[in-house]
Amino acid sequence: MYNDLFLKYLQFEKRFSVNTIKSYKVDLCQFTDFIIDYGEVEIHQANDKTIRAWIVSLMEKDLSAVSVNRKISTLKSFFKFLLREGYVNTNPMDKISSPKASKRLPLFIEEKQINNLIDDYSFGDDFSGTRNKTIIEMFYNTGMRLSELINLKNNSVDLYNNTVKVLGKRNKERIIPFNSTFIEPLEKYIRFRDQEFNNLAHDYFFVTDKGNKLYEKFVYRIVNRYLSLVTTIEKKSPHILRHTFATHLLNRGADLNAIKELLGHANLSATQVYTHNTFKKLKTIYKQAHPRA
Repeated sequence: MYNDLFLKYLQFEKRFSVNTIKSYKVDLCQFTDFIIDYGEVEIHQANDKTIRAWIVSLMEKDLSAVSVNRKISTLKSFFKFLLREGYVNTNPMDKISSPKASKRLPLFIEEKQINNLIDDYSFGDDFSGTRNKTIIEMFYNTGMRLSELINLKNNSVDLYNNTVKVLGKRNKERIIPFNSTFIEPLEKYIRFRDQEFNNLAHDYFFVTDKGNKLYEKFVYRIVNRYLSLVTTIEKKSPHILRHTFATHLLNRGADLNAIKELLGHANLSATQVYTHNTFKKLKTIYKQAHPRA
């Protein structure tokens, strides 16, 4: 009864997607099965001790902290709904703490590897090769997101001031500088593109082999193909180049707040994850350099 009322609330009032509601339903069914075995009849009768017992049982099944926290979030929403509607007098979730999820360190490409790819590998002298190399360099020079690169417009790239203007998350605009050595590759790409397609019906900076706007899978395939030449890390995506950009800047002494602005992060905590990689590198340098290490 209570499960159905809650799911209808999510569907008609919160207007959640079908998949999201399905996830909530699965979590509630799993919890319902557990409390029946635990000796309680109705889900709304569950107390904080019962909920903690369920959390422990989930963790004993080797569920990740992320998965457990999602199920806890479901119960928090559920009991908040029951309290608001007057089906319960207290919210047992007020006494529940979520397990701490371990942060996954961002993967990145070593400086030598990315330099070898850009400086030594032949991408080809045709339009496709020139564009592919420019895409790789754009990611590495600016740290922009995949969506930002795809939606880049011609007037967003300022060769005179060495800057590129992107529209990030929450429609927040930011300007990213790039190295002067990147001007020549950009000019070369623009020449090739304008020769290949002299009358485009759109204003997007990067285009496909047919002159259309880029799409995610197209860019992903390009990045994956070329990163596979220089690294064996499992993920070889555009986001890895964003991680590489940030890590290399930090390793060379860039201020964390400056990197935050370049990446377009809303808060510093999102950027601080890169300090773990930097600290690991510092420890290696320390062991190699310190006389008593």
